Amino acid sequence: MVVKQAIIATKTLNDRKLIIYFKMKAIKEFSKEEEIMDKTKESAKDAPLLIQMLIYAAILFVSQFISDSMPKSFPLPTPVIGLVLLYLLLTFKIIKVEWVDSFGAAMIGLIGFLFVPSGISLAGNLKIMREEGVQLVIVILIATIILLVVTAYTTRILNWVKNKITHQDMTVTDDNSVSKGGK
Repeated sequence: MVVKQAIIATKTLNDRKLIIYFKMKAIKEFSKEEEIMDKTKESAKDAPLLIQMLIYAAILFVSQFISDSMPKSFPLPTPVIGLVLLYLLLTFKIIKVEWVDSFGAAMIGLIGFLFVPSGISLAGNLKIMREEGVQLVIVILIATIILLVVTAYTTRILNWVKNKITHQDMTVTDDNSVSKGGK
């Protein structure tokens, strides 16, 4: 009995040592990652504001050219093309996030002000809202529901295709942990 208790105590002590060892190792890894992040933050510098404006202006100019080149039967809004171009440029690292970050944040800060003209236009057309307001609300609700359903099924299909290509199945358990399985 005493030997058994000694073995259990030794095993518990070894388990505690292992836990302490892995905690210390995790702390060291975390501090290394923090050092790397600090170095990258120091090395990444924002572009001057004028350069950032020029980047956005160039993207919008190219977007306008692409939009004008499209056939009239397939109208594609310039801002949508601009968003796709900016996404592609950032994804393929042609431009860096730091080059467009602060001007983008400033524009997002002004977004409420940029919607003022549409609000004034809406207030100017209250007669239409009185006559067809219920129909507009119903159309908006139906369009929102359709958008959510299409988005959900598109995501489901894209995940299915991704899983078929990578041969991985992901499941979410009750405790919100994700487990991956593969072939």
